[in-house]
Amino acid sequence: MPRAIWSGSISFGLLNVPVKLYSAVSKKSVSFRELRAEDGSRVRHKRVAEADGEEVSYEEIVKGYEISPDSYVVITRDELEELDPKKTRAIEIQDFVNLDDIDPIYFDHPYYLGPDKGAEKAYGLLVKAMTDSKKVAIARFVLRNRESLAALRPMDGVMTMATMRFADEVVSPKEIEEVLGDGAEKPAKRELEMAKALIDSLSAEFDAEQYRDEYREELLALIERKAKGESVVEPTSEAPKPTKAPDLMAALEESLAAVKGEDLAEGAEKDGTAKKSSASSKSGSKSGSGSRSGTRSKSKSSSSRSPSKVKASK
Repeated sequence: MPRAIWSGSISFGLLNVPVKLYSAVSKKSVSFRELRAEDGSRVRHKRVAEADGEEVSYEEIVKGYEISPDSYVVITRDELEELDPKKTRAIEIQDFVNLDDIDPIYFDHPYYLGPDKGAEKAYGLLVKAMTDSKKVAIARFVLRNRESLAALRPMDGVMTMATMRFADEVVSPKEIEEVLGDGAEKPAKRELEMAKALIDSLSAEFDAEQYRDEYREELLALIERKAKGESVVEPTSEAPKPTKAPDLMAALEESLAAVKGEDLAEGAEKDGTAKKSSASSKSGSKSGSGSRSGTRSKSKSSSSRSPSKVKASK
């Protein structure tokens, strides 16, 4: 059973709904220890002072803000505690907005909010009201001594909450205008139409289950093979080359032909006509990685990338 990491209440107007906070994600990462190469001895890091190389205990460490090279303003723990946001157990709703008005770049970490004991009715009322109104609540709350902005949204009868980045934490696209230069050359009408047609041909409903962390799966497979004493060959790989401007039209045409070829192949299987199936296989062979079937198979099957493609460290 998941363990609540925070408890408080959703507050707006005169209504307070006691809730508990649960993490909505479980990160699947592969952790490594640092070892000495010659004998596999564990390497541990120590805090040492640059002045004399002496190890410093945690109790002796203070925080300093660098205002110029090697010049710091020291802030004590007591001073930091005085600046901590007021500890409150309320998720204070400030506004209700449309979800489409929030750019995804502002979302940070997702959570679930469940009703606390005795608050099931009020919780259900809030979830149903927000579901019917199709609104997202923007709120403030304090978690781990840090004030956070958050978006509350009902999903399948459960209230979700995503912490958000403040506006000044998001880098504006204007700050990279000089990297982009004067902008890309205006595309030809025919190229734009072909690109839109390719997007339409590859469009599908989002299904999170079909996308897997293939790198992590390959890495775990590599670790398992090495643990069994199997040798791992280091293959050479080439980075994909960008499509040159004169080749854009040809690439778009071949990609579209490959997608249409896949559709023909599916029709041939249903109708039992070998002729259409043969034509689709020829069309699909022109594009390779540009085909829709290639894209789908990479998402659904780990066989598209074998464990031997992960470079092994000695």
